[in-house]
Amino acid sequence: MPPSQRLFRLAILLLGFAALVGGTSLLAFRFSLAMGLAELQATGRHRLDLYATSLEREIDKYAYFPTTLGLEKDVLHLLTTPKPTPAQIEQLNLYLEQLNERAGTLSIYVLNVNGRVMATSNWRRPDSYLGEDLSFRPYFRQAMDTGSGRFFGIGTTRGEPGYYLTSALTNAQGTVGVAVLKVGLQQLEKTWSTVEAPALVADENGVVILASVPDWKFTTLKPLDDATRRAFDQTQQYNRRALNPLGVVELAELDHGARLVRLPKAGPEMVSMFPVAGKFLAQTQPLPGTPWTITVFSHQEQVREIAANRAALAGIGAAFLCILALMFNERRRHVRDRLAAREALQKAHDELERKVEERTADLSAANTRLQEEVAERTRAERTLRAAQDELVQAGKLAVLGQLSAGVAHELNQPLAALRTLSGNARKFLARGDQETAGSNLERIGELVDRMGRLTGQLKSFARKSTGKPQGVPIRRAVENALFLLEQRLQRAGAVACIDLPEEELLAWCDPNRLEQVLVNLAANSLDAMAGRPQQALDISARRQGERIEVKVRDQGPGLDEEARSHLFEPFFTTKEAGSGLGLGLAISAGIVADFGGNLTGDNHPDGGAVFTLDLPAAPAAAPGAPS
Repeated sequence: MPPSQRLFRLAILLLGFAALVGGTSLLAFRFSLAMGLAELQATGRHRLDLYATSLEREIDKYAYFPTTLGLEKDVLHLLTTPKPTPAQIEQLNLYLEQLNERAGTLSIYVLNVNGRVMATSNWRRPDSYLGEDLSFRPYFRQAMDTGSGRFFGIGTTRGEPGYYLTSALTNAQGTVGVAVLKVGLQQLEKTWSTVEAPALVADENGVVILASVPDWKFTTLKPLDDATRRAFDQTQQYNRRALNPLGVVELAELDHGARLVRLPKAGPEMVSMFPVAGKFLAQTQPLPGTPWTITVFSHQEQVREIAANRAALAGIGAAFLCILALMFNERRRHVRDRLAAREALQKAHDELERKVEERTADLSAANTRLQEEVAERTRAERTLRAAQDELVQAGKLAVLGQLSAGVAHELNQPLAALRTLSGNARKFLARGDQETAGSNLERIGELVDRMGRLTGQLKSFARKSTGKPQGVPIRRAVENALFLLEQRLQRAGAVACIDLPEEELLAWCDPNRLEQVLVNLAANSLDAMAGRPQQALDISARRQGERIEVKVRDQGPGLDEEARSHLFEPFFTTKEAGSGLGLGLAISAGIVADFGGNLTGDNHPDGGAVFTLDLPAAPAAAPGAPS
């Protein structure tokens, strides 16, 4: 089968496998989610019944209190007396105070037909209701119109929310006042905050008046219009609270009035025992005897996790079955191909044996040739190293050849002086003038020492170096190089300017080879300045951390672009034919590289060429070069 067809077939199998696994997982997820939501609805309805029952029981246990106050003669007498005495008011206040403490309510008070508080249980407090006009409160108007009223609001005096139960107080002449009982529902809210799902109670205006999540309280289930807000401002039902929307977003409608909603994240300081943000199943039912509704939010996360796990298991199962089917098919093909491959394997084995024998013979021959090439390369490297050493020595001898004329001239003068002084000394001795003869002999000794130093420098420069690095004083190497070029400097009228620091600079290299490099660079500088009226050779050295930098500069025409690009190539020279082989800089660069240094050449900003030697500094414990 061609590779393109195999790839196409593999792609089709992979797409089919992915479609089967994905479809199975999706069906399992939807089925499991539907089952989980049905169970969650049943649990939510049960929670709704429990919450509604607990709220009804909490309210109903106080429902009879306002009506019983109409049976108290002192209450009716106070309301029917045009100008009650302070003693009557105090007596009724004490009664209401004791009744409030025993009942566990927030406050109990009595209003006349004009809505003014005539007696109250909190008469001792600075923020007592006594004497306040509460005729604007809806619970007063409900009791006056219908005989009783129920109202949830926030107190205008203390700002304390509560549930107001009211009842009209009547006698034979008719209604004489209204009894009000204010009940706090905080304990019920605390009980709700410990259950598994959050819940809230909204009044007829859609304002949340009770909630298991504190941040939800006094928010709205839907935005309020301006007319409703103006009515709240008049009745002060919520004591001018902001009443911001809770932000419930409805996602989908389900059976039996259930809805899928999303709740926004509460404030960062909110701490809850159950989730209060995300996707929820919301279920709502009215509270009997009130215009309120109660809503329970059941979190879907666990249901979705279970559905996702079941979908994953279904996908894994489908994938496992597909893999089993593929394995069975592959095994069948493998058995079929195995029989066909056995014969081909035998043929391949025979062919392999033949090729192994051929390759073994080829490898043996190649190994023999490789060993011969390695031996030849080793011999070539030894020959190259010997040739390099010979080139170094040849370069040194070439410099010595250039210095021979100067050395001969330098030695001729002392030899002539020696001849004259020795003859004079003999005559003075013959005359008996030993003092003058001794003076001549002393001068002869000085001339011999001078000739010895010159020949010693030449011998030291000419001998082959061991190449072993040591601490070499830069000052001594520079002085030795200039000593060898002294006659040439004098003939050219050149001035050597030495700029070295007071501290001794020790380079880690071979002294003889370093002197050869300096002689080559200085000789090249003198060649570059030939024919110029003023010739100056500048040699300077500085320490740069663990390196020593030596610069040799001339006052010549500098380096052109071609010379700079081929500066250190063998046999490249800018001199006239017969004046040099072009090996000096190449040999010098090789010598410096052997030290672990670097040799560069460039033009100086003020004119002329400058060559820079970058050498490693000698270790602190390394000894200096021998004298």
